[in-house]
Amino acid sequence: MTKQKVRIFGVPMDLGQQRRGVDMGPSAIRYAGLQERLIKLGYEVHDGGNIYAPQAEEIESPYDSSDLIGTAHHLPEIANICQQVYERTKNTVSAGEKVIFLGGDHSMSIGTVSAVATPKTGVLWIDAHGDINTPSTSPSGNIHGMVISALLGETPNRLTDIGYAGAKIQPSQLAYIGLRELDEGERARLSRGDIKAYTMREIDENGVAQIAYQVLKHFADMTHIHVSLDLDGLDPHHAPGVGTPVPGGLTYREAHLLMEILADSHKVTSLDVVEVNPILDISNQTAMTAVELVSGLMGQRIL
Repeated sequence: MTKQKVRIFGVPMDLGQQRRGVDMGPSAIRYAGLQERLIKLGYEVHDGGNIYAPQAEEIESPYDSSDLIGTAHHLPEIANICQQVYERTKNTVSAGEKVIFLGGDHSMSIGTVSAVATPKTGVLWIDAHGDINTPSTSPSGNIHGMVISALLGETPNRLTDIGYAGAKIQPSQLAYIGLRELDEGERARLSRGDIKAYTMREIDENGVAQIAYQVLKHFADMTHIHVSLDLDGLDPHHAPGVGTPVPGGLTYREAHLLMEILADSHKVTSLDVVEVNPILDISNQTAMTAVELVSGLMGQRIL
C-alpha cells in the first residue's frame, strides 16, 4: 500500500514582528521530533529544508511606504520571501500530498495560503489575534498582523499580489478560532459580519467541540481545509514560547480535541505552524506541544 506523502518546509522569518528568535522556530519544531512522529503515523515524509529569509541586520531600510498609506515594516523583504514560498510550493508539492509549513512569524502565511488556496479551500485561523490590520490601521506596522487583509485583497498590491494579482480567499472561506485580543481597526473590520469569528467566549460558552463542528459545517462546500496554527492561540501556560502571549487561550486538551475533530473531516491538506520562539520558551515546551497538535491533526488516535 502506497504511503501518503507529507512535505515539510521551514520559513525561518522574524521580519513580520519585533521580538527576535522566532526565526529559530522551524529548528525547534524539527528538534521536537516532528518528522519521526509523522513517520510513526505511517506517512512518507520529505523535508524540503528552509526557504531563505534574511536577518533584520542585513536590511538597511526597516520598511517601504512608497506605495501605501501607513507603515508596514520590512514590506519588500516579506513580499519577496512569501513569493519564494509560493513558487517553491507550487513547483514541489504534487496533487494528493500534504504540506506543513514551519514558521517563523505569521507573515509567512501570505505565501503559504496564496500557494494552496483555491475557491474551494477553507482557511481556519487559530490565533489569539485577528491579523486583519492594514498599514493604515496597524498600531505597530508589523506585517504579521496584516496577513488576513493581504489574503482578502485589502492591503497594498505588494502584499496581496503574491503569486498572482488579487485576493486569494473570500471572507466566506475564512474562520477564526480563539480570538481574544483585537485592535480597534480589526474589531471594526470583523464587525461587518462577513467572516466567521469564534472568540474564547464562544468556546467557553459552547465548548470547543461544538465550535469545531460549526466550523466544519461552515466549510461544508469546501474540498480542502488549510489550518493556520499560531501557538499563541493556546494559553501561555501550555505554550509559553511565543512573542505575543495573551492569557485565557485554548488549553492543551481543547486544542488537541480541535485537531482530532478536524482530522476526522479528512479535508485538511495543508498546515502552518507559526510563532514558536525558542528564546522565550521553557525547555522547548511550545515546540513539543506543536508536534503533539500536528500529530493529532494528521491522524494520531488514542484507540
